[in-house]
Amino acid sequence: MGTYSQEGRPAFLPHIWQRIIMRFLLCIVAGVGLCVVVGMPVDASTGTGQLPAAGLGLRLLDAPSGAANDPRAQLYIVDHLAPGTVIQRRIEVSNGAASSTPVVLYSAAATVAGGSFLGAPGDTPNDLSTWTSVDPGTSTVPAGGNVTATVTIAVPADAAPGEQYGVVWAEARVGPVNGGGVTQVSRVGIRLYLSVGPGGAPAANFTVDSLTAERTADGRPSVLASVHNNGGRALDMFGTLELSGGPGGLSAGPFPASLGTTVAIGATESVTIVLDKQVPAGPWEAEIILHSGRLERRAQATITFPDAGSSPPAETKTPESGWLYVAVAVLTVLLLGTAAWLQLRYRRRRRITAEYAIRTRPMGDQNPEPGRTHLVEGQTGQRS
Repeated sequence: MGTYSQEGRPAFLPHIWQRIIMRFLLCIVAGVGLCVVVGMPVDASTGTGQLPAAGLGLRLLDAPSGAANDPRAQLYIVDHLAPGTVIQRRIEVSNGAASSTPVVLYSAAATVAGGSFLGAPGDTPNDLSTWTSVDPGTSTVPAGGNVTATVTIAVPADAAPGEQYGVVWAEARVGPVNGGGVTQVSRVGIRLYLSVGPGGAPAANFTVDSLTAERTADGRPSVLASVHNNGGRALDMFGTLELSGGPGGLSAGPFPASLGTTVAIGATESVTIVLDKQVPAGPWEAEIILHSGRLERRAQATITFPDAGSSPPAETKTPESGWLYVAVAVLTVLLLGTAAWLQLRYRRRRRITAEYAIRTRPMGDQNPEPGRTHLVEGQTGQRS
């Protein structure tokens, strides 16, 4: 039987590898299609301690450069620091009263419990407060004016990892300090959320597990969202609730969530949304959007407001995102197009390879018959 040389043959991708690549792409397309079928999840400021006295205000002037779009970092001192790090933040004390006011600036302890951020009484210390200093510590704020102070946080090199809480207070005292008179003490504060540890900050995360429809004591409908903090930072919740698909196709909202709910790490707390009294009982399709800083979660549930008291909690589901389907559709088209292109390229190269083989094969190898030696120019042969 004749042979032919492979020298000069085009160097093509081995057929087996082309088949593997095409099967891999088709598996990805199938997986994306399955995800479309089953559905994929998408991912306020309150004071601390006592209410501020009329005319006395306190605000943060600085925020970390990487937190420009984080509303929480614009209100509070929120940061993650490695042991041995020192940071500074400027604050401003303002006085809207008709006379100048002496003010004392200091730091103290705080805790997160029961859905609230709680400033400790007086100047109760904790680790964070001992790392924190304010300069100047005392100042007289002129009527209608303001003063600027610098908050310095120096984390010790041997500080234990974890998140700690504190408050920087601006305290004004009116009345005699000593003697039999009564001294009125008023203060406003800026919260401190400080995470300590190496590397990046712990990830914040939470879920909205259920929505509970209720009636307040005065008959107003309200919704309690059960929020579970399964991340590594405390959360300050704010957001809105919208109702759709109500009686007669009614929609209502958005209704703002009541501010002031802080969820400790690992805790579950309720975020309350109070609605207008005119909102019908339902049933409604409720969608809640909750935020803590830049973190956002959405949840949906079907609820009906009772005549009084509370309805059973309605388990939530994650709403499907329209952008998700657009992205999946575009990805699917791209993958199918790539698979089709590889298939056409594979067939074309097979055809070229076959044609090349025919052109380079010796004449005596053309359509051999079993049991016969074929004659080639310049040769003789006999039947076997």
